[in-house]
Amino acid sequence: MATVASDIDVLEKARRALADDYVPSDDEEYMGAAQQDYFRLLLLEWKRSILSAANATLQSLQDGPIREADLNDRASSETDWGIELRTRDRQRKLISKIDSALRRIDAGEYGYCEVTGDPIGLKRLIARPVATMTVEAQEAHERREKISRDD
Repeated sequence: MATVASDIDVLEKARRALADDYVPSDDEEYMGAAQQDYFRLLLLEWKRSILSAANATLQSLQDGPIREADLNDRASSETDWGIELRTRDRQRKLISKIDSALRRIDAGEYGYCEVTGDPIGLKRLIARPVATMTVEAQEAHERREKISRDD
């Protein structure tokens, strides 16, 4: 069975795969061509890594059912598969966010908050390349969501 890797691990692997010494800096034009190219390559590599892991999981599923004779071993394997499949479902949803970020790069909207229009910031985008809001706008959104959930 494929190992479960967190989104952060997969993103870090994508960063390393770029094998380019360029890292976006505050010293250059915000969302200039170099930064857009960096984030486009990062997003594409992240997506490729996710799809590769999903294919490995699919291949493992096709190789055959769980055949542990011991009930405890079988239960453990089924739990592992459940976690693996939930992870793949999360990553499937993440792919749509990656595709949306790539569309925003093409439209020249990437890196700017969808609520305020302010720059999201390089540190946030490096940590979460699919971010669509500034930290402040995201926090306000989450507070509103929590209040409506509590009602």
